[in-house]
This record gives sequence, structure tokens and C-alpha cells, in this order.
Amino acid sequence: MITIQNYYSTIDRINGATLPEILQKGWEFVNKVTNHGKSWEAYHASEGIKKTVDIYFKKLSEYQSKNETKSKKTTPKKSTPKKIIPTRQKIASSKLKKKSSKSRIKRSSSTKRKTKKPSNTELKYQKANKVERLSDELKMIKRFALMHGKIKTQNQIRLFLNALQKAIMEKRIRKTSPQAKEIREIQDSLIRLMNKFDNTNNIKIEISEQKRSHYLSLVGKHAELRSVKFIKSYINLQGKLIPNQKAKNLYNRIAGAINSKKLTKKDKYYKQVEQVLSSIKSFVAKNPNEGILIAEERTLNGLQNTLGECGCKTVSGITTRIPENKVMNSIDVLNLKFDKLGLKGKWLEFIGNPSKHFKVMIFGRPKFGKSILAVDFAGYLARNHGTVLYVAKEEGIDVELQEKLASVAHPDLYVVESIPEDLSMWDFIFLDSVNKLRLKPHDLEDLSAKYPDKSFISIFQTRKDGLFRGSQEFLHDMDVVIEVPQKGHAIQYGRYNQGGELQIFKNKN
Repeated sequence: MITIQNYYSTIDRINGATLPEILQKGWEFVNKVTNHGKSWEAYHASEGIKKTVDIYFKKLSEYQSKNETKSKKTTPKKSTPKKIIPTRQKIASSKLKKKSSKSRIKRSSSTKRKTKKPSNTELKYQKANKVERLSDELKMIKRFALMHGKIKTQNQIRLFLNALQKAIMEKRIRKTSPQAKEIREIQDSLIRLMNKFDNTNNIKIEISEQKRSHYLSLVGKHAELRSVKFIKSYINLQGKLIPNQKAKNLYNRIAGAINSKKLTKKDKYYKQVEQVLSSIKSFVAKNPNEGILIAEERTLNGLQNTLGECGCKTVSGITTRIPENKVMNSIDVLNLKFDKLGLKGKWLEFIGNPSKHFKVMIFGRPKFGKSILAVDFAGYLARNHGTVLYVAKEEGIDVELQEKLASVAHPDLYVVESIPEDLSMWDFIFLDSVNKLRLKPHDLEDLSAKYPDKSFISIFQTRKDGLFRGSQEFLHDMDVVIEVPQKGHAIQYGRYNQGGELQIFKNKN
């Protein structure tokens, strides 16, 4: 039975963030009333709190015992074979058993094995035309179709229209496109919607069922090749110091797709995937802990050409592209132009001046101010550097979030409770929190690979010892790491301004 004496040692083994929703509420309640196990005074002082916590302990104990029972059932019992000296009669009977078992094997082999039916998503993928990347036209069509039935502001429609017209101006969408007619229809629809905002702040988007079905059918006919997704993930790791486990994870994901026959030799880039597997295997063998993953120039160029890219190395935040593994003179390196974000004021003093498309980790104990700091930073970025999406899974859209947004609200700052399918309209994405969203290191990697021109700011819960909750792999790709070790006080030890400090509740904005 779980008690106040053994609760935190038990919950650390279970991992409270993975509990069913009902038990998660109890987990959060106990953390709140005990300040994460620091004091059980409220439990002893209030009969109501004690009763609530005891009920939660009882339900948690039942949940734990059920899981233990399941694991015992699924674990096969090891039996030691006994030595038996067969008599003549037993030998004869054993021969008969062998014959009958052989006949059963023949009968069973002649019958067809039952195969698991693929899911609807898998069926759609199988039927779709596999492509290296979805075209900009299809991305815009999908984005418009998914707006049906949703409430949108004038600024959201304006951003969508601007993105569409920018793609047309840059000739990423052309008049000769197979979907040119649909793009014109969508552009006209967005312009009409803009004109409707004279007397209202919000509009519910209505798209006829016929049009919407047509748009979604166009998108559904195309799907990105699995092989291309894996190759992109591999290229994204090039030249970085990565842990051995990170390389293993990618290897296992690819091997899993091959073993389950989701990726077969019929895929046009199967040979390239085999090259990737071979490269990762070699890296893991040579680097038991961590190392820098570098493919041979010829191999890497071939993979980049597969994706329609040049054999060049793209450095985060650099405006020029240089040939992979080129030996450069130090003077030439000094002449490279880096595209900096241009932070100002307290944020420049605290973080430094990172390159565009950076990654940030923020963690700290509850009520110490990490969410206030994150919302404050989101407001600053919206006012000065682009559009911001704040995914508020931790607290949800409630009165507390409303109070935090009161001083930073801006037309370019958006809030949502879960990650949207399409993140292309925002420049900065806040994930609050990674633990509540149940994201793993490879999920953040996939988001970065899918949206290389976006910045991601990830907020983490903490363990009892004050360290962030989750795998150490999360740290390796971060440009900026912000810890809130004391109430209202943040320190920063990223790669731009080591040792920067900030008083969270002083001079906000």
C-alpha cells in the first residue's frame, strides 16, 4: 500500500507524467499541496486534503498492482528440463508423437496465417503517391481545408494570405501548377474573408463539403516517402556531437520500419537507407558514449542530391552555404556572414545574440516562475521578431494563463492547448511542457527536421532533485539552456552568453 512515507520513491519509478488522466490529476494535486514532497503539513492539517490524498493513494496502489500482475503474466516462466532415461515403451510412444506433430506442422503450414489488418492511416499511406516532399501548393490547400469549422481572427487570415502570396511571388507556386485553379480559389476566398472583418473580430470559417472533400482528396493522394523522412533525420545529425543512444534510436526506428515491412526494397531510396544504417552502425561501434557523426563526402552529397539539395553543408544561422568538409582558411571563416536574430535589452544581456532558428530549454520547479519567463519571452518575440505560437498544455487556457498574458498580449502571439498539424505560419513555437505533451527526443528532432526555419522553445518539468524530467538526450541539441533554480531567479548556460542571469519578476517585457 502506498503511504506518505513511500509515495515519492514509488512515483519516481512509475513516472507520474505517464499515468492515466484521472491519476495524473491526483499526482498534480499531491505535488501542489506538498510542494513536491517538501512538506506534508497540509495533509495533516486538513481533513479534506487528507481524504482526497488517501483516495488517490488507494487508486494508485490498485493501478500499480494491476500493472505488476500484467507484467508477471507476460513474462514466461523459466523451467529447467528434467533428465529422463526413456524405456523401450516410451521411445516407441515418443516416435508416434513425433510423427503426429510432423503431420500437424504440415497441416498448419498449408493454412494461411492471419495477418493484422493495417490501420486507416496506413491504408491511406499505401494508396497515396509517394513523393520526396509535399509541394507548397498542397501544403497551402491542406492548411485551408483544415480551417473549416474553426474560429479565426483577421490577423490569422492576413498571415495565411501573406504566406500564400509570398510563395507565388517567389515562384514556389506557379501558374503552370497542377493545382493552380485551387490556389486561385483559396486566394480569392481569403481576400473575401478579409473584407468581412469590418464589424467583427472573429469569423467562423465555412467551406462547402464538396470543396473540402476535393481539397483533402488532392492532399491525400500524396505522402512523403518513409525513406526520405529517415534520410532527413540522418542528415540533420551530421557534424553534431551526439550520444551513442541517439544514433541507436534512429537505427532502431529504421530497422523497425524494415522489419514490419513498412519500408521495403520497392522504395526507390531503399539503397540510400541501407547506406544510412551502415553509417550509423559504424558510428555506434566506434563511439561507445558520444561522438561527431560525419558521413563520407560522396555518401552525404548523394543523399542530399536524393532530396534535391546541393552537396553543401548548411550551418544553423549562416547565410552562405559551403561545400561539406571543405578545409577553410581562418581568414575566410572570419568573413562568413551569420544571420543573427538580433535580441535587444534584457534578453540580449541574458541570452546573448543567437542565430536565427535556435532551440531553447527552460526548466525549474513549480511556482518558481519558469512559465512567467516563457510567456514574457514569447511576448517580446511577437512584438519584435515574428509570429509566435504558445502551446499551453501544462496549464491549459485558463485564468492563470490569462493573467500571465495580460501584459504581453499581441496580434502575433497565438495560444493553443495541443500541437497543430501544420506549424508553417509561426516563426517561434513554445512547447509548455514537453512532459505534458509526452514528447521524446526524436519527436523534437523530427519537428526541427520538418521545420528547419523555425525556433523551438521547450519548457520542462523537474524531478525532486531539481533536474529537468526526461532523457539527457534533450540537452544535446539545445542552443540555450535556462534554469530557474530559485524563485524568480533564472540563469542561462547556453552557447551564446554563458552565465547570464535574469530576475523574472523585475522589469517584465
